[in-house]
Amino acid sequence: MPKPRVTDPAAPQLPDTSTRPDTPALVDTFGRAASDLRLSLTDFCNLRCTYCMPASGLTFLPRDQMLSADEVVRLVRIGVERLGIEQVRFTGGEPLTRPDLDRIIAGVAALTPRPDISLTTNAIGLDTRAAALKDAGLDRINVSLDSVVSETFERLTRRPLLHRVLKGIDGARAAGLDPIKVNAVLLPGVNDHELPDLLDWCLDRELQLRVIEQMPLDADHIWERSSMITAADVHQILEGRFVLEPADEPRGGAPAELYEVRDRSTGAHRGRVGIIASVTRPFCADCRRTRLTAEGRVRTCLFSREETDLRHALRSGASDEEIATIWRAAQWGKKAGHGMDRPDFVQPERPMSAIGG
Repeated sequence: MPKPRVTDPAAPQLPDTSTRPDTPALVDTFGRAASDLRLSLTDFCNLRCTYCMPASGLTFLPRDQMLSADEVVRLVRIGVERLGIEQVRFTGGEPLTRPDLDRIIAGVAALTPRPDISLTTNAIGLDTRAAALKDAGLDRINVSLDSVVSETFERLTRRPLLHRVLKGIDGARAAGLDPIKVNAVLLPGVNDHELPDLLDWCLDRELQLRVIEQMPLDADHIWERSSMITAADVHQILEGRFVLEPADEPRGGAPAELYEVRDRSTGAHRGRVGIIASVTRPFCADCRRTRLTAEGRVRTCLFSREETDLRHALRSGASDEEIATIWRAAQWGKKAGHGMDRPDFVQPERPMSAIGG
């Protein structure tokens, strides 16, 4: 699998930090400070979503190249204690395929100050693990679910496993994980027409749907802006059944624009829906995220084409402050935005599964 250039910790490719302010925080040249860490635990997934992975042919990371549980906890501790990280989201691939996930969450939950801990998952197997993960310290989850119609789900994921996802959601609810958010990507002619029913299904179960614009992070590199379902399309698809009103609360750097949902026919308030318009209404100016891949590489943006290796420093005996210094330097070089509106935009070589959502 092709990989972007890796910035060696000692190499001159690291950004020039001579003008960086004297602060321990993960700041960049545009005045943003990262307090939200997205950390991928694996590049492996047991689904093959068409907008993320090819049907076959991916080579996954060997275990010894992935961060161990102790290494994950140490990097998060450095982020929390030295860099101002307040929120940690574990992603993949599929993080539930890590048998040591409970141990990782428990280690992070024991940190002081304790960060908010969340998980993005496809929920396969969550029914048997949700209670243990909750006990370990998991606060909340996001479940990737693009359809509750079996045929559509299988078409999108290439796996007939909708029943296992739904069982996982039920297990999370029984374990008391709250809120449970549902992440859905719409593909034209595939599941876009199902959106009103999907929102209704989520509202009936007090799940918070997040509709995400498809981003150019597919392994087959066939994404086209001209055919994607936009945030404006989402409003149009929903308007026949629902009334959406902007939620009266600060967005605070969150990726989703929140809306109160009312039934158009009865006027009854049903709950909320979020729309994440990464492509057509980018929120880069307020981005507060830093990312680590499963191999321990810093990515300052989903669409970065460069990565900074922390694993080498970690395994070479570097101190916490030395690792923090490398991380700060990498974050200082964060670009103003993802650049999808630029004519010279180039899609990252690695798909979403290899980056971490």
